[in-house]
Amino acid sequence: MALERQVRAKIAGKRDLEKDKEAQYWIEEVLGEKFPAGVLYEDALRDGLILCKLINKLEPGAVAKINTSGGQFKMMENINLFQQAIKKYGVPDLDVFQTVDLYEKKDIAQVTSTIFALGRACYKHPEFQGPFLGPKPADECKRNFTEEQLNAGQTIIGLQAGTNKGANQAGQNLGAGRKIILGK
Repeated sequence: MALERQVRAKIAGKRDLEKDKEAQYWIEEVLGEKFPAGVLYEDALRDGLILCKLINKLEPGAVAKINTSGGQFKMMENINLFQQAIKKYGVPDLDVFQTVDLYEKKDIAQVTSTIFALGRACYKHPEFQGPFLGPKPADECKRNFTEEQLNAGQTIIGLQAGTNKGANQAGQNLGAGRKIILGK
């Protein structure tokens, strides 16, 4: 039981309430509606309705049928549909939380991390005009070198090769040398 308590404490320690608030604010701005009053962040997201509305706002028709009633399996299905839709939208599989992380409130920090990953994926869709969440991902800066430029690089001795204009590391000592004393 002590190990389980330690694991829960470690997971809870990863959670940043400011990031949760930032993610909640972004979701509210994109949807144009506030979270239910008096309901915790994780409880509002738990049934997957808000998440499915969010991805449908970003990518219309991404989740065709959102379950608004039913048992826990229907709510978990909403979460699964959201996860599949955001992967198609461009969120890397590595950034997507597990269903139990949200539904059983096992790792809300990972859920928030996924929402931030979705916010970053929005930058790659020019049809989305904002608001954005998190920093803009770097764009690829592809370089094209001619064969002549590539061959010119082979004539240069790099600094890691050991010498540079006659300078080398010969005779360089750091600290005292090792002394071996026999007969003691």
